[in-house]
Amino acid sequence: MDFLQSIDWMQILRCFAVGGLICVIGQILIDKTKLTPARILVTFVTTGVILGALGIYQYIIDFAGCGATVPLTGFGANLAKGTIEGVKNNGLLGAFVGGVKASAGGIAAAVCFGYIASLIAKPKIKKQ
Repeated sequence: MDFLQSIDWMQILRCFAVGGLICVIGQILIDKTKLTPARILVTFVTTGVILGALGIYQYIIDFAGCGATVPLTGFGANLAKGTIEGVKNNGLLGAFVGGVKASAGGIAAAVCFGYIASLIAKPKIKKQ
């Protein structure tokens, strides 16, 4: 039972609240707009890239931990961080490879699990 005392319950609450808020925003966009899931995905990644490039998203990550890094906005922030580091280390070439290098694990997991989900699910196109 000592492990229960070592758990940071406030961090878990912050993680849940921020991750949940990001999911709520996505659900509202799905329910209340005619945006397709693909456009919502691109919006979240682009928002993460912009906030990451400006250094704002790091504060959210510091506050919420994986509640901010697991959603798509965290992927975008990771792309921005990798691109910035790539440019510092490799110049212009780093702008093209830095983001992919920083996000390679997430990209591989997304492709793998996306393929598995496509085998199981029967997707439907949203009616306009």
